[in-house]
Amino acid sequence: MFEFYWPWLLLALPLPLLMRLLPAKAQAQSAALKVPTINTNMTSQSEQKGVSRSRVLFAGLIWLLLVCAAARPQWLGDPLSIPAEGRDLMVAVDLSGSMKIDDMQIGGRNVDRLTMIKYVLSDFIERRVGDRLGLLLFADTAYLQAPLTYDRDTVNKLLEESVIGLVGEQTAIGDAIGLAVKRFESKKDSNRVLVLLTDGQNTAGNISPKEATELAKNAKVTVYTIGVGADQMQVQSFFGTRTVNPSQELDEKMLTHIAEQTGGRYFRARDASDLEHIYAILDELEPIARESRQMRPLQALFFYPLSLAFLLSLIWALVPLFSALRLRFKAVS
Repeated sequence: MFEFYWPWLLLALPLPLLMRLLPAKAQAQSAALKVPTINTNMTSQSEQKGVSRSRVLFAGLIWLLLVCAAARPQWLGDPLSIPAEGRDLMVAVDLSGSMKIDDMQIGGRNVDRLTMIKYVLSDFIERRVGDRLGLLLFADTAYLQAPLTYDRDTVNKLLEESVIGLVGEQTAIGDAIGLAVKRFESKKDSNRVLVLLTDGQNTAGNISPKEATELAKNAKVTVYTIGVGADQMQVQSFFGTRTVNPSQELDEKMLTHIAEQTGGRYFRARDASDLEHIYAILDELEPIARESRQMRPLQALFFYPLSLAFLLSLIWALVPLFSALRLRFKAVS
């Protein structure tokens, strides 16, 4: 819906006409009514220099645009539902060097673990309508990539832009949990949920997983841990093809302990279908927050008439100059 924020300013539209109707003597004697603007140009030039009617209309159009811009036109979008009581869900994604192992498949082609996580997690994020979502990335340490927000598109985009090795090569699981707990501290009266995806064990960071688990328990943060990686894969070597376990570094015991101590669950994702199933379970364990309030996005439009008024004013100022130059060239020739 289109509207003016200050519609009463539209009452200023007839001011140039009122100034034009004033007696010339009153205009000359009253300093308060003599304003050096387009209005003055309209009266003085139309009487003394015979300004054409088209130029008067041109000046009137500029005035109309300026008044419309001052009235602050704006566009109200369709109502959007937001939750009365927020649910806070933070996602922590491992970017350590081992995430580049291509033991996952999407559409019949081998991909690395991070690519598979992005592929499945994007759909999970899109479904969390009504939840505040945040994104943590961790390797040598943990970084907040996206604070808790209702803007799921931005969270998805930041996840898609993440790359392996961005924050190091090791795995700081304790730091990731600790940072999530810290980000939840300012959020009151909400479900605090952390979904942590990793393919290894804690090998770096300033906080141990045990200390981080205690912090999460005290802050009432529920942690769901997901161990990512296949149980076996075929690799080529000098002696031919052999089968290896690419997930032998995965510390499932630690991840299970973290989840159980904080009231969550540990899941094992060996392929994309496993991860999709895990997210479906999470939707049931942590249902999406109910929507009970509405807001309408607002887009300011004042800069459109203001920009056009500036362009027309520039033309208004340059036309007499070009006319004078043209007359001088004619006189010289």
